[in-house]
Amino acid sequence: MTTSSAAAPPTSMTRTIFRVVAVAEAVSWALLLAAMFAKYVTESEPFGIPEGGVPVAGALHGGVFVAFVIASIVAWRRFGWSLLVLVVALVSAVVPFATYVFEVGADRRGLLGRPAGLTPARPRA
Repeated sequence: MTTSSAAAPPTSMTRTIFRVVAVAEAVSWALLLAAMFAKYVTESEPFGIPEGGVPVAGALHGGVFVAFVIASIVAWRRFGWSLLVLVVALVSAVVPFATYVFEVGADRRGLLGRPAGLTPARPRA
């Protein structure tokens, strides 16, 4: 017998993946900004990496950015976010370090808690 849980990852896994990717996206911003600082401000090549490491940090950040977009769309579907919440999540990826702020806020508001369509259990009287 197949169940819907076999087709989609458990909510705890979706939550964990979203949180890890959100933090990784913020860290990749830091690496990219540090590499850009080394290239354009100090005009140095730290650790012998050409162009201050911008090509490496840029590629890493781009990959994590795409992963965050995918994780946001999966979370939107899995947790039943409104379109506005999805848009805020996606915009947070454009602002340095905002994915971390979004992730913390979403978790505190319970947006990363239960799958769409489920309501909390009510105690029996």
